[in-house]
Amino acid sequence: MRTPKTFRLHIGIFGRRNAGKSSILNALTQQNVSIVSEIAGTTTDPVEKPMELLPLGPVLFIDTAGIDDVGVLGVKRIQKTLQIFDRTDLGVIVSNFNDWGEYEHQLIEEFKNREIPFIVVFNKSDIHGENIDIVSQLDSVKIKYTHTSAIKATGITELRQLLLKTVPNDFINRPTILADLVGPGEAAVLVVPIDKEAPKGRLILPQVQSIRDLLDNDSFCTVVKERELREALSLFNKPPKLVVTDSQAFLKVAADTPAQIPMTSFSILFARFQGDLNEMVKGAMSIDKLKTGDKVLIAEACSHHPIGEDIGTVKIPRWLTQYVGGKLQIDSIRGHDFPENISDYKLIIHCGACMWNRREMLSRIIKAKQADVPITNYGLTIAYSLGIFERALQPFPAALDIYKRPYED
Repeated sequence: MRTPKTFRLHIGIFGRRNAGKSSILNALTQQNVSIVSEIAGTTTDPVEKPMELLPLGPVLFIDTAGIDDVGVLGVKRIQKTLQIFDRTDLGVIVSNFNDWGEYEHQLIEEFKNREIPFIVVFNKSDIHGENIDIVSQLDSVKIKYTHTSAIKATGITELRQLLLKTVPNDFINRPTILADLVGPGEAAVLVVPIDKEAPKGRLILPQVQSIRDLLDNDSFCTVVKERELREALSLFNKPPKLVVTDSQAFLKVAADTPAQIPMTSFSILFARFQGDLNEMVKGAMSIDKLKTGDKVLIAEACSHHPIGEDIGTVKIPRWLTQYVGGKLQIDSIRGHDFPENISDYKLIIHCGACMWNRREMLSRIIKAKQADVPITNYGLTIAYSLGIFERALQPFPAALDIYKRPYED
């Protein structure tokens, strides 16, 4: 089974047109992933290539259009390139000693401002010799660099080694999805409703990832449908450490789970795993401030076609409307595009982003904070709207404290 993007280190390759970005990608992957040409601007849209970068594991390389593109189309290509910063865990600036200048310094500043680790690759080393002034400047600010000739396939091994040395620690030592809430030798019960949007013969990604996370950390895992939960719990010799449900079954699962057993949802687990749970708890609490006519943005990471009672386009709007007591203006978006006008919204509600890497979700949270717009996610919104927010936050003391604090002050 192919490793999901969630668990892949995203390596973005940036630089001017004709710097050799696509050639570098082809050399690293040993495949003709990107079209290579001497014509400037050959790469028009970002090109993704998943591969194994051993001994690290699965990564996703993203080749981008030239940051110096020109014309009307060029401006649009640059916009697409800039979007890739939102999901880049590790950056690569491709240039050469002859062309090094303003554009490369702009890329460096972008990486620094976003606190994204990066390296510099001086390509075409067979043509352009080392410039001691540029090297001294990079050394003085501790920027890592290497030399390659993608055409002659030299320096590629050294480039791989430098990439491995620059991998961010928070990617290598990433926390678990839920195993830390359960513990080795303890059990979790996962409640998995089977509905129209569950692919036949398969479970959806957050459910599969949660099962694997428990198994990897020596925990027990029981998977049931919502109708079998009460009976399943009666079979345990001692209570499970955690019950996790699909958010759409929150009310029934809350009713069937004894109060002493912590309960939450897959979506809330992913608010922690993929984003910032504390910040999203604050966002959910802003639901109380919504008024009839307010604009709300519902954002879905993947681009599946809604079926029937879709959670993002049907159920959440209905629950929110009932809670607010009046009609809201709700806009829906899907995929990597994010509106420039997010300050027009009173609230942003995001899916769990299980198909993305964490960097992209955090980028959206940062943009929302900069625009002073509360942001939360599906599971937190549903729990708040249905009046079981405190129960759903029981496994997360710090997040629960944020919710309780206004009532204690």
